[in-house]
Amino acid sequence: MAEYPFFNRELSWIEFNNRVLQEARKPHTPLLERLKFLSIVSANFDEFFMVRVAAVKSAIRQKELAFDVTGIHPAALLEQISERVKKIISVQYSYLMKEIWPSLAKAGLEITSPADWSPQETRFLENYFSENIFVLLTPLRIEEDAFPSVGNLQIHCAFELEAEDGAQRFAITQVPRNTTRFIRLPGEEQAQAANAAEIQKIRIALLEDVILRFAARLFPGNRVRSSLVFKVTRDADSGVDEDRQEDFLAAMEEVLAERHNSTPVRLTISGKAPILTAILKKGLELGELDTYHLQGPIDLGGFHELAAEINNLIPQKPMISQLLDKPWPPIQLHEASESSIWEEIESKDIFLHVPYESFDMVVRFIEEAATDPDVLSIKMTLYRTSGDSPIIKSLIKAARNRKQVAVVVELKARFDEERNITWASSLEQAGAIVTYGVARLKVHAKAALVVRKEKDGSIRKYLHLSTGNYNDRTAKLYSDFSLFTVNEDLCREASFFFNMLTGYSSVQTLSVMAIAPFDLKKRLLALIDREIKRSTAETPGLIFAKLNALADPEIIEALYAASQAGVRIQLNVRGICALIPGLPGLSDRIEVRSILGRYLEHGRMIYFANGGAEEIYLSSADWLPRNMDRRIELMFPIFDESIRKPCKEILWTYFKDTSHAYRLLPSGSWEAIQPEGHEKPSSAQEILYNRVKKLARAIQTPKEQLTVRRRFRSAR
Repeated sequence: MAEYPFFNRELSWIEFNNRVLQEARKPHTPLLERLKFLSIVSANFDEFFMVRVAAVKSAIRQKELAFDVTGIHPAALLEQISERVKKIISVQYSYLMKEIWPSLAKAGLEITSPADWSPQETRFLENYFSENIFVLLTPLRIEEDAFPSVGNLQIHCAFELEAEDGAQRFAITQVPRNTTRFIRLPGEEQAQAANAAEIQKIRIALLEDVILRFAARLFPGNRVRSSLVFKVTRDADSGVDEDRQEDFLAAMEEVLAERHNSTPVRLTISGKAPILTAILKKGLELGELDTYHLQGPIDLGGFHELAAEINNLIPQKPMISQLLDKPWPPIQLHEASESSIWEEIESKDIFLHVPYESFDMVVRFIEEAATDPDVLSIKMTLYRTSGDSPIIKSLIKAARNRKQVAVVVELKARFDEERNITWASSLEQAGAIVTYGVARLKVHAKAALVVRKEKDGSIRKYLHLSTGNYNDRTAKLYSDFSLFTVNEDLCREASFFFNMLTGYSSVQTLSVMAIAPFDLKKRLLALIDREIKRSTAETPGLIFAKLNALADPEIIEALYAASQAGVRIQLNVRGICALIPGLPGLSDRIEVRSILGRYLEHGRMIYFANGGAEEIYLSSADWLPRNMDRRIELMFPIFDESIRKPCKEILWTYFKDTSHAYRLLPSGSWEAIQPEGHEKPSSAQEILYNRVKKLARAIQTPKEQLTVRRRFRSAR
């Protein structure tokens, strides 16, 4: 049992997902955006059960007495998880069926059930089933002693059958994943307006409903007595055998293959069929604690793509724009000009805040390095990338241009392993030097170092450090910070860092950067302690931190000590927070807020008042034990005063939000922060986007010049 009080990490994460659900329930948010939040709740729970609940179940099997520093027994924790998640899911589906579906139907988009289909629609779907679906289905019978293979997160239909002789039989079939789940029903367009901006009526049938409705064709000679839709979530917490260094890639591929048939941890069911439910629970060896009954369509995570599906189906879509957020196109503050990117970075450090600013600057950095004849080498870490990554393409081009390209590809990036294996192979084939991370540690740091020969013959290093991944797609959805610099100290230490990752270099003692798991936590604890020592009654210390998660016991205890010493601590924690704020005499100077919105808050930034000599750091690491002890992470300072100022503004802005902000209470619940009096709600993300727009206008506006009068003498 810990000496200090903490919230349980798993239960704290569940409350984060409940905050996501609250975002879905805000009436000012467009309907399809609210549906996206509901789908994020489901997708988040899928990953939570695959990883965190799987770990809890493993602790139960191993008869562990306590799961974490709170001292809670794993079996008791599993019960609390099940109870809380089921309550949240109940609210989620009640809101979906009673609010979202009717409101979407009123707006012209109707998600139908078989009971809603007209005779004409039923005939269309019957023909659609025969021509497009039937051939893709593979019915599997369930034997008493042999349950068929059910892949992880794959939607299935289950059937209770009655043979002609009265015998009871059971079968399942997987819902195809290579065809659309959303089938548009035919019919005359119902215009609700006579002008060009008319709203069309769109009716959608779900693929699984079509399969259930016409399933009798799969089982000639049998009658379908009952049916339901289900999905199994399996353990994805198993890791690769780190001792197989001679064939690590093959070992990783084995883990991926086994994941689809690993231990089941959760069963979700849509539909009422008690006999089938019992058969599934028995076959999967899951109890009622692990079974989640849904009062609506299964796998809401897949509904995140509904807007895209409709965009593909409807050429004219004025309705869609009314159901989605107004676009915020990323702004290019550093557009390509006659000067090279190297000259731009040499002239000053460049701070990038995506997705408000365009990720194109990062793409350009690697693209120019790939084609510039004076660039000698590129060294880079890759944790998560997109499926059609321009970064990877440029690295391949650079290798083919005979530049030395060294890439650390982290194969253990959970759920991106297959993609990273593919990219690693492509890079190797192009001639790049590829290493597959570090044994027993994940390389989560984000860094790119370019070495270039200058015109005077000298060698110059150009460095990019980031809080987020080199992923052009998530850079449009995730809020992250990054820095371009030629600072000699940072570039020199980045060189040491890459040598540590790829060779036999011993762990170096760095002066400006900190590396987990070697000295990052130690550096953080020292910075917190310094804040305590420099705090006085007249000038109390101040710590601001923007994080995704906070659960490291040592860091939390240090923050408690700082609060007791009079330091004011403002924490913006998106997700998990094990620290308990507001406890008299312990944490009453600590405030914890969480910001949600249209973008996922992913960047990490830390501010220390430092007795007036302010310091700001960016980091790839959250304040979790895994980041501090089991991952390669980087924390780096912002030296340029012209960058520190906007960084402070960003941190301060998050504490002005009154529309998507929540405050953590000592009880563990979160309260929504409301505007005071007659103030209008304020969105931090909107303020930040408008700030970047204002910067763009200032750059584009020609500078006013004074006209100086002087006497011109005529030539004689």
